[in-house]
Amino acid sequence: MAECVECGTKISWLYALCDRCHDANVANNSSAKPTDDPEQQRLDAAERELAHQEIGSMLVTTAHTLQGIEVTKYLGVISAECAYGMNMFKDMFANVRNLVGGRSAAVEDAMRDSRETVLLELKREAHAKGANAVIAVDLDYTQLGSGGNMMVLVSASGTAVVIEE
Repeated sequence: MAECVECGTKISWLYALCDRCHDANVANNSSAKPTDDPEQQRLDAAERELAHQEIGSMLVTTAHTLQGIEVTKYLGVISAECAYGMNMFKDMFANVRNLVGGRSAAVEDAMRDSRETVLLELKREAHAKGANAVIAVDLDYTQLGSGGNMMVLVSASGTAVVIEE
């Protein structure tokens, strides 16, 4: 398992940054000017932590309607993509598994990681639009390349909405 390049937190090897450092970098690269005021920095950190919690608990569903939950505002279609390359060893073991049959844990793990990545990016996109849920989510998997140069593109799209229970 890899570590975040900024804080050293253990993360999936698909990322260079953990969620918190990613969110902090996005906030730091926004139009807001950095401040030397410790109180403002504490407030900014608290705001980033709240955003992180909101993103983590955001409802994401393939359903178009939600039973018992009212959609109060539709914010538009959002999408996220993750292009994932299999390394040479995973490709080699997947090809062996293809010859002898059975499941390939390496490929399954790679697909799971890429799906989790694209859904997290979809949540971030929704949060940036002011949504607290994403409905009508569609996941698509596409193979790019062939032979030893295979990559998988995982894309997700959905509708960013504001819900009220």
